[in-house]
Amino acid sequence: MPSDFRQIRRNEWVTIIILFFINLINYMDRFTVAGMLPEIKDDFKIGYDKSGLLQTAFIVSYMSFAPLFGYLGDRHNRKILMSIGIFLWSMTTFIGSYMKTFEWFLIFRAMVGIGEASYSTIAPTLISDLFIKNVRSKMLALFYFAIPVGSGMGYILGGEMSRATGSWRWGLRITPILGIIAIMLLLCGVREPMRGEREGGIHITNTGWLQDIKALIKNRSFMLSTAGFTCVSFVAGALSWWAPTYLQLGFKLMGNDVNTLNVDYKFGLITMISGLVGVPLGSFLAQKFRVYWSSTDPLICGAGLLISSPLIFFATITADSNATVCFILIFIGQVALNLNWAIVADILLYVVIPTRRSSAEAFQITFAHAFGDAGSPYLVGLLSEALKFVVLPSLSLSGTIVNLNSDIVEFRSLQYALFITIFVEILGALFFFFSALYIEKDKALVELAITGGTISDSVHICNDETESESQDDTFGT
Repeated sequence: MPSDFRQIRRNEWVTIIILFFINLINYMDRFTVAGMLPEIKDDFKIGYDKSGLLQTAFIVSYMSFAPLFGYLGDRHNRKILMSIGIFLWSMTTFIGSYMKTFEWFLIFRAMVGIGEASYSTIAPTLISDLFIKNVRSKMLALFYFAIPVGSGMGYILGGEMSRATGSWRWGLRITPILGIIAIMLLLCGVREPMRGEREGGIHITNTGWLQDIKALIKNRSFMLSTAGFTCVSFVAGALSWWAPTYLQLGFKLMGNDVNTLNVDYKFGLITMISGLVGVPLGSFLAQKFRVYWSSTDPLICGAGLLISSPLIFFATITADSNATVCFILIFIGQVALNLNWAIVADILLYVVIPTRRSSAEAFQITFAHAFGDAGSPYLVGLLSEALKFVVLPSLSLSGTIVNLNSDIVEFRSLQYALFITIFVEILGALFFFFSALYIEKDKALVELAITGGTISDSVHICNDETESESQDDTFGT
């Protein structure tokens, strides 16, 4: 066992395993609907625009309540707050599976987002208080394994339960049971650490919420990395929601039976395995190279997006010609995209002081989802519906007999709409590269605050008058 791991106590292992489990079922619940989207679409008789609205409604409520839980998480018992949130999303998922109209189902999916906002906002701050330096990076990598793995399991659970029971609704009744188990594990097995416990920052006191937000906005590496992560969120949201449906359309055009291909199952496996490879690879590369370059973390994130963009592009244009090549390109593209998850979380934790980390998580979640995956599924669906009126005439001119609901029209319009993700990936890479210019300075300022540094000490780190003046907000000691 590596020497870093030998320093971890048994109760800390128990805590990280429980947090991983909860994050896993959190993302399973979130993407079960995506694995059953064609069945839900047919049952409620809705188009692609309303199908995308399901995820958008969830994300809007998720990001809207994140600031509330961020504020509470910096000031109150985090175990109780997370337990309340888990109970809420478990119950609303279960009750929502019985809704017979699209409008009521949409309302309950939105309510699921309220509960999930509590856990996603608060859990990483527990990890930051229990571990430091490379150990924290490794624990965050383990915690964020749950995003791609849970997402993949959600696709599989949704698709397989739908096929096994003949009703997509049963796919939404498994994770609530696991959620109740998670609450018991959380209350009995997780210790509530003091904020900044392992870093020696327990002397730092809370400041007002507006002062916290003002300090975060002035933190350039935090803001730029949040902008980069917003682009990751936009792309991940669009692809995770629409890729299974898009692949089914493409493979169907090749004359394949999509039921025998098990597209949702295979896409779920690809998502899981790409996460198992990409998340630890990103963490490993960061720990390996930050010894030589202190700005390594955002550079890896930016490079991952630049590598992913052409792979995703070629995957979209091979979906109707070669299924094997398409799946391979998606896998490698997702590996590159998954380099970001643990690293972005680590950046936030070391450029923000301990008493502001829940608020910073909430700010990042709100911003990233507001301009990322809150709108990307709906935007892609809306563009796809609009582009049908562009695709239809061009296909008709070529002699193909089609209508708006033809498979070829739906495939082409969704393909063109998904091209927007390529440009967003490139934009995200630029944000991360700009973040690398400031990250060393912002990290040093936080270390100074934790060790009890004074305002005058910060002058040795800051190069200009504006930055040195902003430290009254940054330290809060």
